[in-house]
Amino acid sequence: MVIEPKTQALPDHTQLPESDGTFVKNFQEHPQSILLTDSIQPRLQEIQPDGQYCIGQDCGIYWRMTDPPERGAEAPDWFYVPNVPPTLNGEIRRSYVLWQELIAPLIVLEFLSGNGEEERDNTPYQGKFWIYEQVIRPAFYGIYEVKKASVEVYRWVAGRYERMSPNERGHYPIAPMGVELGIWRGYYLNAQLPWLRWWDEAGNLLLTGEERAEAERQRAEAERQRAEAERQRAEAERQRAETAQQENARLREQLRALGVDPNALS
Repeated sequence: MVIEPKTQALPDHTQLPESDGTFVKNFQEHPQSILLTDSIQPRLQEIQPDGQYCIGQDCGIYWRMTDPPERGAEAPDWFYVPNVPPTLNGEIRRSYVLWQELIAPLIVLEFLSGNGEEERDNTPYQGKFWIYEQVIRPAFYGIYEVKKASVEVYRWVAGRYERMSPNERGHYPIAPMGVELGIWRGYYLNAQLPWLRWWDEAGNLLLTGEERAEAERQRAEAERQRAEAERQRAEAERQRAETAQQENARLREQLRALGVDPNALS
């Protein structure tokens, strides 16, 4: 008698819960995620023109099987994964399942609402910091605290996270993406706050679509004003030349009236 081995297929993103029933902790987290995603898209299209990447915003990353299943997931406020299709098997992802995808996020960001104890918890198999460092292993892990207008960034090196030091601009270089991460104080979506934002490697702020549109509007308006100033300059020059021509004609007529041939004076 041949006994067939029993196999148990691991669940995929369509079979695992997409939520644990909790909700976003404050009103700043959602616009913060939108700001990060909106402004980084043109840069990602440059470095990955094939479009093979995905961005998660408060989405679960499943790293082990548990009962209930959602206890085996962490849900970063924002993360980016390169070299994966934007959809999975033609479907929008309900979650990111490590045993199905195999590729770890490049960067994970957490936005603090409390004192940061949860995000820095290094308890094996339970603490967020331990899970990110030892299991999920994103190359960069950022902890952003709006109340303190600060962000701390860790880089995965030789099996552990090392806290990074900011550069001369106070930013943290994320070299694989060709960007820097830091704090920007400004107005966004009806709120004046110290927002978490991206810059390019030269220190230029990466703009949102609305900011790019406004910058283009200002550029077009400046060009319109420059063209109008040039038109007015040309019109003033034309009028000056016309006035000079009329004055020259008047003087020639006066010379003729005095019996002097103006051509003889040339």
